Amino acid sequence: MTEHILFLTGKLAEKQLRIILEKIQPEFTYTVYQLGVKVAALMTADMIARRLKDTFGATRIIIPGRCRGDIDALSQTLNIPVERGPEELKDLPVYFGKEAHKYDLSRYSVNIFAEIVDAPHISVEAIVERAHYYKRNGADVIDIGCLPSTDFSHLEETIQTLKQEGFRVSIDSLDDNDLLRGGKAGADYMLSLHESSLWIADEVAAMPILIPEKHEDLASLNRAIAIMQAKGRGFIVDPILDPIHFGFTQSIVRYHQIRQQHPHINMMMGVGNITELTHADTLGMNTLLLGICSELNINNILATEVSKHACRAIKEANLARRIMYAAKAQNTLPKHIDAGLMALHEIAPFPYALNEIQELAAEIKDPSFRIQASVEGLHIFNRDGFHSATDPFDLYPHLNVANDGGHAFYLGVELARAGIAWQLGKRFTQDQPLTWGCATDIAEPIVDLHTFKPAGSTLKK
Repeated sequence: MTEHILFLTGKLAEKQLRIILEKIQPEFTYTVYQLGVKVAALMTADMIARRLKDTFGATRIIIPGRCRGDIDALSQTLNIPVERGPEELKDLPVYFGKEAHKYDLSRYSVNIFAEIVDAPHISVEAIVERAHYYKRNGADVIDIGCLPSTDFSHLEETIQTLKQEGFRVSIDSLDDNDLLRGGKAGADYMLSLHESSLWIADEVAAMPILIPEKHEDLASLNRAIAIMQAKGRGFIVDPILDPIHFGFTQSIVRYHQIRQQHPHINMMMGVGNITELTHADTLGMNTLLLGICSELNINNILATEVSKHACRAIKEANLARRIMYAAKAQNTLPKHIDAGLMALHEIAPFPYALNEIQELAAEIKDPSFRIQASVEGLHIFNRDGFHSATDPFDLYPHLNVANDGGHAFYLGVELARAGIAWQLGKRFTQDQPLTWGCATDIAEPIVDLHTFKPAGSTLKK
């Protein structure tokens, strides 16, 4: 039986919706119904329940993406499944084209060890607080970092408290005594042992992370691997990732060599030597490094958030590992899976061409301003005129809001957002905050412009 979909829309968007559906040439039949509102985005679930008297034999109803309200309750009222479509009509082809390819981001194969590098200098309470923050952002193991020649009197208390809180814990030190103390206190992992310090693994139950005796000495690492395998003990191997211009490329080669020599061993990559020691956005670095981990079946990373520019590193790695897992599981490129790793740019930043925006502007019969961006620049329009610029300041003389502070403030904020989006190649949607993916912890605007938005401004659709 062919599916029949009812699309609900507003007066301004109706024509464009029909054109897009005709271009899609869907495998389903459909009805487009204009609900009697000018701006589709102002539609609510309660409004639909009151106004929709005929469902036109639909098996599913798609409403505008910004429609507010309880659509589950609306589905029960209408006795038909109701779902929100994309926020932009131009995204309908992708919406239907990708509908059968939903990716499961609940799964991953890489464990994140999140290091608290200054643990000896902070209290147990502060360590536990930071551990919970890292866990919320995706950390699986809390790594307690020791410092050379620094007393760590509360090491045991730290590990025992974290264990009581339900964390998996690793002790991270170059000092044998620290590692032994941490292992006896109940740490699950020890970073790091080498050929000469393997005796510590005989004293405690913690799983060791093995590194070369000397930097780049894979022969010693292989000997340590053989010793642990002979004892039947679990272990993780870290050939050590080096910073750029200090052996980075060759260190990637080492990881590849170890994987070829030992196809099934558990491995770790310390990504902090790249994210912390490179002044570039960490989001792309984490994505690439997690891609390498996916290809080489490296299932542990050690991540840090020491430098201010790396303050989202764990959150970024968490999403990157899930996207890489989904892509690998589906034997596909890591594209069109999730947009959270794209902070500065977007796949389709300008959904509407200039001529389409001008066509919409010609239909506007009210004084409310609409703001849109195209590849050519920024556009603001109402019934009184259409104005374009690449600098928001150039638009101010045309707005006639000098004596209306609230209106001027609102338009200034929206045009500033539009200008930033246009410069970066991001999607701008009036009355919506710009999206930054994993790059920020702020998901919603600090101030809700809807609380004081002047009557002379409105959503654009």
